[in-house]
Amino acid sequence: MLTLPLTRERVLDRPIADCFRYLADFSTTEQWDPGVFEADKRTPGPARAGSTFALRLNVLGRSVPADYRLIERDEDRRLVLEGSGPGFTVVDTLDFEALGPARTRLRYQAVMRWDAVPARIAPLLRPWAERLGDQAMTGLTRALVEDGPEQLPARERLAQKLLLPGMVAFTRRGWRTQHSRGLSRRMDGRTVAITGVTAGLGLAAAKELARLGARLILIGRGADRLTAAMQAIRDFAGDAELLPCEAELSSLADTQRLAERLLAELPAIDVLINNAGALFAERGDTPEGHERTLAINLLSPALLCKRLEPMLAERRGRVVNVVSGGLYLQGLALDDLDYQRGDYDGSKAYARAKRGLLALTRLWAEDEPRIAWHAMHPGWAATPGVAKSLPGFDRRMQPFLRTPRQGADTMVWLASHPAVAAHGDDSSGFWFDRAQRPDALLPGTAVDTPTAMSLEAEVRLRGGW
Repeated sequence: MLTLPLTRERVLDRPIADCFRYLADFSTTEQWDPGVFEADKRTPGPARAGSTFALRLNVLGRSVPADYRLIERDEDRRLVLEGSGPGFTVVDTLDFEALGPARTRLRYQAVMRWDAVPARIAPLLRPWAERLGDQAMTGLTRALVEDGPEQLPARERLAQKLLLPGMVAFTRRGWRTQHSRGLSRRMDGRTVAITGVTAGLGLAAAKELARLGARLILIGRGADRLTAAMQAIRDFAGDAELLPCEAELSSLADTQRLAERLLAELPAIDVLINNAGALFAERGDTPEGHERTLAINLLSPALLCKRLEPMLAERRGRVVNVVSGGLYLQGLALDDLDYQRGDYDGSKAYARAKRGLLALTRLWAEDEPRIAWHAMHPGWAATPGVAKSLPGFDRRMQPFLRTPRQGADTMVWLASHPAVAAHGDDSSGFWFDRAQRPDALLPGTAVDTPTAMSLEAEVRLRGGW
């Protein structure tokens, strides 16, 4: 048997409560430890002594399963976890010390044991273990302290301009190469309204936002599905203040009723996330006469933005509109918004609608500077919506697709991080993996201000706002 002890210490410029709460949920390790591919909390409710976690470790590029259990939780003082996997065990101890109101000393100790490895090769394994410890502490510092907007290296700026090479970053590989993947900024006392929460990216985002302490307005279809989503959120984050709101967002009348309810019942909304969307293989109209892809991906979120705008402006709040990387391939067909000409293509209709939502987001940033307006795209994520709408793509790309949690990362970051609370033109960027990106790369796809204003007039006419 081989035993290797490892000790590291860092001083972090964050309050001790923030550091402790972030690390107590060991599923956050996938956000900061390069040695972890994925991490999930198995035990429902808040992380406490006895909670268990399932990890997929990165061992020389191979995915290796491991089980961890939180065996000690001494609030704001100590966390102790036991882990085991094929042929090894580990005990991790994290000790916390407050050095001031916003400064914390973290001492990390790991004792690793390999059953079938002879002790004589310890000198060979020690440098590897030391390097893992250094990488983990660097990742943790980034997650808690250096988690602002990404600064893209020159090679990545070039790749995104070439489009196809840039799309490699849409996979889980792109998410893993971010400087920081930490989601640790608390949202206690703030209210977030989010659409499309019953599955996929919306549910993943709602879980993270609840973990960060936000009060959530959960907007989706079907009472049973909303109830299941609420249970999943509480299983992930523990006690959370949740208000379910059932709405069919392909219907502008239902969207209007939703907005009226929120305005009547809520004292404030700090963040609106328009995440709901749908891609259809065949063209169809809603009962109100709008092409359904346009209705759910552009008309409905625009209506919610404008109806809730006064409440958001009063709170100097934020809007996060979820669009799609597919818009890089499409311009705005202002003279055929309902896709009545030519053979219908669901992917094109979806990209056109998302292009329109991005154009309006930029326009409204100029019109209402009291709100921080953001648009983002999640990359390629494995969600029920993708599996249903694009089965061939989902099947071929499955090994490379992001998890819903990874796809929702920038959505949650834009909703929570203080660095993107700025208002006015500077806040109207198009974001991907926490970096502002160009919103048009191909000729004929950019939307100028006069065209965006014409689009706004048409969307306003249809939505009645």
